Amino acid sequence: MRPPGDASLKASDEAAEVRHDQREEDEVELDPRVWVGRFKAWRASLRRRPSTNRMYRLGVGFLGGLIVVVGLVLVPLPGPGWVIVFVGLAVLATEFTWAARLEQFARKQVSAWTKWVMAQPIYVRGLVAAGTAALVVGFFWIAFLIIGVPGWFPAEWIPGWTGLKSNG
Repeated sequence: MRPPGDASLKASDEAAEVRHDQREEDEVELDPRVWVGRFKAWRASLRRRPSTNRMYRLGVGFLGGLIVVVGLVLVPLPGPGWVIVFVGLAVLATEFTWAARLEQFARKQVSAWTKWVMAQPIYVRGLVAAGTAALVVGFFWIAFLIIGVPGWFPAEWIPGWTGLKSNG
């Protein structure tokens, strides 16, 4: 048993206090509100310098535009094409009010379309699904007409009436 004034006890108490303080700082660092506040302060400092602000907006515009274009290219394919478009619009909306308005308009249109489709009878939903599938098949057919069917795809599986040729 240690006496009350033992130096090793004080050192371990101080170490525990430092670890406790460090945990509190780590929790603050993980708090998204802290990061949002820091980002807003950093962004305000950029706005005060016109040339830096212009370069930042140019970079955001380029990145957001690139994400939107990639999303639009992926829309006819199965996958998250529209989600990527909305992410690009969200990036653009951080700096451009027109993009924020366009994003809100697009969200309302997608929501209205989804509600309309879900309110339709099952055969209408089936027709919408079949139309979407036809668009995907048409996209791939046109793409494979232009670039050719990949070489890893067995050539004997390609019907002659499609006009497609294998690259392999």
